[in-house]
Amino acid sequence: MTRRRPAPAVLLVPAALALVLLLAPLLALVAATPWGDLGARVLEPAVLDALRLSLTTAATSTALCLLVGVPLAWALARADLPGRSLVRALVTVPLVLPPVVGGVALLLLLGRRAPVGRQLEAWFGVSVPFTTLAVVLAQTFVALPFLVLAVEGAIGGTDERREAAAATLGASRWYVVRRVTLPAAAPGIAAGAALCFARALGEFGATLTFAGSFPGTTRTMPLAVHLALDTDPDAAVAMSLLLLVISVAVLLVMRGRWVGGLTGAREPAPGVRAGGVR
Repeated sequence: MTRRRPAPAVLLVPAALALVLLLAPLLALVAATPWGDLGARVLEPAVLDALRLSLTTAATSTALCLLVGVPLAWALARADLPGRSLVRALVTVPLVLPPVVGGVALLLLLGRRAPVGRQLEAWFGVSVPFTTLAVVLAQTFVALPFLVLAVEGAIGGTDERREAAAATLGASRWYVVRRVTLPAAAPGIAAGAALCFARALGEFGATLTFAGSFPGTTRTMPLAVHLALDTDPDAAVAMSLLLLVISVAVLLVMRGRWVGGLTGAREPAPGVRAGGVR
């Protein structure tokens, strides 16, 4: 265990300033909340519809990110992948790309006159833009890098000797990945999933550009907050506080799982025993 030492005084001032920059806006939000009618505002049908849509699409996009992101993270961390550095750089592009640009890119790919979008409509009668599916794809585009980078770091930090031991005992490559590598990286996968969900929940720019803002279909909570700022600022503050509470709650719940996963990571990997592979 790393021994903690007193921080140098020269670092305390900028550290305190960083905390102020992070916490002061949130405290301002809490202070401006209309506590007297908060319950009535967040229980309005339009707010509940936007909240339901946000939670549903964020959960769906997180599941999609896990489905495709974990294999990509494993490939980046373990596979002898040609151009791996370039692939990793491309994965991080959505992190620095303005979300509205991501929405434009999705529209140019899947729009009605776009190459892929035109074929989807001709072959299957499916039009993606300005639908709930468009919300999920926009959220997935901006949230996937958070999952991939977290999981890649977790897999890269696992002990490869345990994987080698399982392989020498006759385990197949898929068995090693499924029963040794992924369980050892579970805390990082949980962390990535939590960050992915929180990022998808707060997505705004790509969603507005690619999916629009239609009540009950594509108007998520961030879009509802943006619209309410012009007509009902108190409602916007109430919805913002609700999003803040949900995001913090998700991170706190997942934090408990990270600690449990880290504790369990010290135990022998599932499927690897002294007597062989079970």
